[in-house]
Amino acid sequence: MTAVKAEPAATTGSGARLAHRAFVVRELGILLALALLIGVTAVVNSRFLSGQSIKDLLLGATILAILAAGQAVVVITRNVDLSVGSVLGLGAFAAGDLFVAMPKLPIAVVLLAGTLLGAVCGAVNGGLIVSARVPALVVTLGTLYVFRGVDYMWATSRQINAADMPPGFLRMGTADILGVPVLTLFAVAVVLVVGYYLRSYRSGRELYAIGSDPAAARLLGIPVGKRVFAAFVASGALAGLAGVLYAARFGTLDANAGSGAELNVVAAVVVGGVAIFGGSGSVYGAALGAVLLTTIGAALPALGVNPFWQRAAVGALILAAIGLDRALSARLSRSLRGRSTHA
Repeated sequence: MTAVKAEPAATTGSGARLAHRAFVVRELGILLALALLIGVTAVVNSRFLSGQSIKDLLLGATILAILAAGQAVVVITRNVDLSVGSVLGLGAFAAGDLFVAMPKLPIAVVLLAGTLLGAVCGAVNGGLIVSARVPALVVTLGTLYVFRGVDYMWATSRQINAADMPPGFLRMGTADILGVPVLTLFAVAVVLVVGYYLRSYRSGRELYAIGSDPAAARLLGIPVGKRVFAAFVASGALAGLAGVLYAARFGTLDANAGSGAELNVVAAVVVGGVAIFGGSGSVYGAALGAVLLTTIGAALPALGVNPFWQRAAVGALILAAIGLDRALSARLSRSLRGRSTHA
């Protein structure tokens, strides 16, 4: 009896190792593609790897990587958050408005306020999805327009300029430590914290179980509604934080801040190996996807590629990523079935 019980456990452990190996290979593939793109571009255009170009590239990927980290948490649960661009806009304008009203307000307080505002927006999304049992795609498509409408009402055709914000806050958007932009360090910290949570905490691992099979997760006693709600709150909070950092980087703000960002965020997550069908992927891959898309946006113009082909390249990457996810899943399933039969 003991031996019979050990075999499924061994098969399960073997399956987990196979899955982990598959996605590590996937992320290494993204790194290889990124290195190849940078190398080719640097050969054609030597200025591409200048100090300022690298700094601009890192800054360009920062906001997208933070948004992608939050989106990855949601997509892992087999959902999607299309409202992140609008939440970013609200967070950015809130930061600017706070500084206009109280110029001496500490930067940490503004960062916290933007994050909390985003968390409230995420709670609205999560509450509607969990309580009304409406697909996340429909709910967040609606709140995308609702939050943007709130932003327009708040802004009332106003524009906040760099002169309206404290110099220390604006310096945060351009300062660097040992050549690494401060904003990029924010993004690295966010990705590491979220990645550690997903890997090391039971509630984080339960998100993968929900994405793999929500019905089975319920049967196992996992509080699916509570976990999905928390995932949307996390996504909203990170979008609000990204909005404050957006304000620090660009200085000039209006109601259009972050408009259209949601599509780039979903693209970064999918390209980064987070399965759009849920249940697999990592926040590290999502961050790499953000860096890859930002690099494509900077490299192709440097290579003299037509803007149409730049968009086509991103679209092709998304399709290739989805196809690769399906191929990896099918291969993993076959491997597990073969090992199970052998056992």
